[in-house]
Amino acid sequence: MPGWGNRRGDRRRSAEDAESSPSTDDPGSGRGALRSAPADPREAAREICLRQLAVRPRTRAELAAAMRKRGVEDDIAAEILDRYDEVGIIDDAAFARAWVTSRHHGRGLSRRALAGELRRKGVSSDEVGEALDQLAPDVEEQTARDLVARRLRVESNAAPEVAFRRIVGMLARKGYPPGLAIRLVKEALADRDAAAAEFADSIDPDALADSTLEPDSR
Repeated sequence: MPGWGNRRGDRRRSAEDAESSPSTDDPGSGRGALRSAPADPREAAREICLRQLAVRPRTRAELAAAMRKRGVEDDIAAEILDRYDEVGIIDDAAFARAWVTSRHHGRGLSRRALAGELRRKGVSSDEVGEALDQLAPDVEEQTARDLVARRLRVESNAAPEVAFRRIVGMLARKGYPPGLAIRLVKEALADRDAAAAEFADSIDPDALADSTLEPDSR
């Protein structure tokens, strides 16, 4: 995500200062077993967290899951995570805001798709809502419109009905509502050429939005 890569070293140093963690292998790779298994279970838990955070920022739930998978007891994991919360090494609200910015501008994902991703990462509903507040509806629609324009150029040789199905399917996979997707593709086709305009004129967005469209796998 934008700006996060430059903060990996700072996050790692902050974590080591906060917890007096021993040094580890190259954090950039995020791979490999622990250099030696720490006798102290808290040190082992910190090592797991540091390696996870060296790859990219993580939510509290993601770190908890990583520790649980490695057999760290829940009370020790909670102790480490509480400490990391205190010093700002993990911050689910900031994570959510950065995730929304990166995934919307980078992948064109809709508010609905972004909300689903954040919830799967364990971000609370309140924090998800606050993060999505920064994405205004008009910005989301313009992003969808730009996606349609780019994809329509790719589908320039496709029959209007084929292009319509593929582009609406693409928007659906990015989480845009059927009504919005159909309307934007209809508008774009109307401006393409005479054949596309004729096809677009036959489209009833309300009727189609109520039906199930099979997204094209392409």
